[in-house]
Amino acid sequence: MVEQLAVNTRLWYTYLCMPDKRKYADRAEYMKAAVSKRRRKLKEMVVEYKGGECIVCGYKKYVGAFDLHHAGDSRKKFGLSADGLTRSWDRVKKEADKCILVCANCHREIHAGVTQLPKET
Repeated sequence: MVEQLAVNTRLWYTYLCMPDKRKYADRAEYMKAAVSKRRRKLKEMVVEYKGGECIVCGYKKYVGAFDLHHAGDSRKKFGLSADGLTRSWDRVKKEADKCILVCANCHREIHAGVTQLPKET
């Protein structure tokens, strides 16, 4: 009886307080915030998984300053921050395994040809 009352109360609340057909526009701000939070969490997890410091200069102060650089002949399946999508940890980890962790400055220098990667990578 108590379980049935709880279910009926939930249905009553949903019926009175929520529109018949919810749309993305009704929840846009919530969804944007949820995606941003998930992406920040995945980045923190990737940085920790990859050792937490730049392999070129040893930088380790701020998680937001790190980039993943695809080393060697590895092909990028997706960018971790592309298209506003979030991916499962398993897929992110699999993609991160093809990469090295570098700070943003070293990453730009690698692409400009100013800095070379250490030999052990």
